[in-house]
Amino acid sequence: MKTTPAAAPEGTAAIVHLASVAAGEQADPVQRARAFAEPLLAGQRFDTGEDALGHADGAAAVLHAIGASPSLCAASYLVYAGEYLQRPEEVVKKAFGESYASLVTLTRKLVQIQRAARGAQAVQGRDEGQRALQTERVRKMLLAFSRDLRVVLLRLASRLQTLRWYAGSKQSCPMDLALESQQVFAPLANRLGIWQIKWEIEDLSFRFLQPQEYQDVAQLVDETRTERELGVRAARDQLQALLAEAGLHAEVQGRPKHLYSIWKKMQGKGLSFARIFDTRALRVVVDDVPACYAALARVHEAWTPVEGEFDDYIARPKVNGYQSLHTVVLGSGGRPLEVQIRTRAMHEHSEHGVAAHWMYKEAGARGYAGVSASGESEERINEARKAVLRELMAWEREFVSQSGADAAAAALSGADSADSADGAERIYVFTPQATIIELPAGGTPVDFAYALHTDLGHRCRGARVDGAMVPLGTPLKSGQTVDIVAAKEGGPSLDWLNPELHFLASARARAKVRAWFNAAQQAQTIARGRELVEKLLQREGRTALERQALAEQLGFKNAEALYEVVGKDEFSLRNIENLLRPAEPAAADDHVALHRSRSEAGGGRGGVLVVGIDSLMTTLARCCRPAPPDAISGFVTRGRGVAVHRRDCSNLRHMAQVSPGRVIEVAWGTPAADRAAVYPLDVLVEADDRPGLLRDISEVFSKEKVNVTGVHTQTAKDHSTAWMSFTVEMTGASRLAPVLAQVTRVAGVRHARRK
Repeated sequence: MKTTPAAAPEGTAAIVHLASVAAGEQADPVQRARAFAEPLLAGQRFDTGEDALGHADGAAAVLHAIGASPSLCAASYLVYAGEYLQRPEEVVKKAFGESYASLVTLTRKLVQIQRAARGAQAVQGRDEGQRALQTERVRKMLLAFSRDLRVVLLRLASRLQTLRWYAGSKQSCPMDLALESQQVFAPLANRLGIWQIKWEIEDLSFRFLQPQEYQDVAQLVDETRTERELGVRAARDQLQALLAEAGLHAEVQGRPKHLYSIWKKMQGKGLSFARIFDTRALRVVVDDVPACYAALARVHEAWTPVEGEFDDYIARPKVNGYQSLHTVVLGSGGRPLEVQIRTRAMHEHSEHGVAAHWMYKEAGARGYAGVSASGESEERINEARKAVLRELMAWEREFVSQSGADAAAAALSGADSADSADGAERIYVFTPQATIIELPAGGTPVDFAYALHTDLGHRCRGARVDGAMVPLGTPLKSGQTVDIVAAKEGGPSLDWLNPELHFLASARARAKVRAWFNAAQQAQTIARGRELVEKLLQREGRTALERQALAEQLGFKNAEALYEVVGKDEFSLRNIENLLRPAEPAAADDHVALHRSRSEAGGGRGGVLVVGIDSLMTTLARCCRPAPPDAISGFVTRGRGVAVHRRDCSNLRHMAQVSPGRVIEVAWGTPAADRAAVYPLDVLVEADDRPGLLRDISEVFSKEKVNVTGVHTQTAKDHSTAWMSFTVEMTGASRLAPVLAQVTRVAGVRHARRK
């Protein structure tokens, strides 16, 4: 098939003009492009089985039919020829110019991506959620490439040609391709105002997706085709004459109704074919709005209007700006006839989309492809392109609301709101299996790895982008194919969280890295706690004890929770010791005689009073060593009476949480006259290690007449620091402060404090 440039059809979509003025018109660009591509494409076939040169011819013919310029038609040959060149962008740039080279590169990339994506989807199965997600990503890819509207037009023409080939060759069209055509490409053509491509894609997709319904509607239409065409022709001639007699300058057309539209109306409104009034339809185009209403009056004079079938979209335009008068009348033989009446401007807007009222042709060859026109033309071009982009974004919202694909995507990918930015802030890259992955602008291979799978992100060590190894911090671009190189095991690097190194652009990926390090820290803490508990059980000869039971007895949900608080030093091992074995007999001076409470006995003779209770054994807890005038509380133990703790004791707090009913009120009593009560206190000293240090500190205690009953020392491995723990006996905690002040004056002592 030989495609030659010709005058654009009348009524060409204005959006096509916007894309057509790409890089300057040359003499016979279609002929040149076809002659260039023919040796490369001859005998080649696509994976569908279609002849490559025939496909390029068909796509060029579709573009020509909608009024595209010869340069845009020529691009359809260069796109496919590029697949058989070693350096297509360089070769095309030298032969045809930079604008063609850029167009070929972008379109070829999109073609390759979509083919591979359909193949991968077929291998992965027909899961509805995955299909919805992939369909949405294809739509977003088209939006990402819509910066150059010529790419979108070439893809629309190519898709229509593919569907025509399947229909003409009587082959079964893949369901995924037909569904993508119906859900993505047809709405896109509709948004761009290319009605001719829109309805043909819809009809062909309908034919492949629902063959029985398609045949049923086609049969209903064919049965009345001859009669319907005769009736429409007669009505058109009659109305044309009627309007001419009234002095109205009008163009009357028969309006076709395609099969998918008929079926959709039958399904949506629950109507039979006989009730579809607009299978016989006329369109009247007049000069101005008053002429619209004048023409409507003539129509209602000539035929009887059907009640309830009149809509004034001029006074009340549709949301998308559509304006027209719609009425249904009973024509000859009483058959319904729909008549649409509109002005020329309304017709252009309806047929050619939101950009129809801008005169792109005024900008000539300099109005696109990065070369600015000047003055008023430049301003019009910019406004028109903004309007088109707004329509594309509206198409995105419309698609999402109809398909629910955004919900599927969120469920499958777990994307958070921080990564759900506007389409202009997203990029779309691909796995080697051609699955489309959405990332924030500036996303890196590390972001890509985490978007695929959390574990793959943790093990990511390198990446190939379009076959070449790149650093992990390399920003990706839409359309690139990324292959992750991963270790068999391992975790992320802390450098990935450094914002100055730009390894991560996705908030979701950053959260996963932080979670890994938090989990690793928790695992180390649990391991430390497990080690401490196991050593204690070995010392106590209780290694056979079930760890889960031990944790539950101590008030924890499981053993891991116990290990974690022990590892964090938030839970003393003394609590486990007290549970495993009875407390050792207390020293004689640890026992304090109990007396009745002051309210009953008028005051005690010394020791500790258990408020409201008489004759109970008490012991001073060794974990906190209480002494007057410390604030104290009692805890009723099993078989050892009441253990007296300081109120700020961490062990007491934990036991109170587990068994709050066993905490009782206690108070210090008055010492007996015949003896002075003494209390053991623990003192901790940290000092620079040196010979004679223990002797010097002991001399201070001796000078202050403090009895030392126990001492434990520990030295650092490098012998730089010594830690000492002294158990001393005193009549009260208040006397300890001046003694500690004297200890801190010993040479080398850094600090001394009560435990």
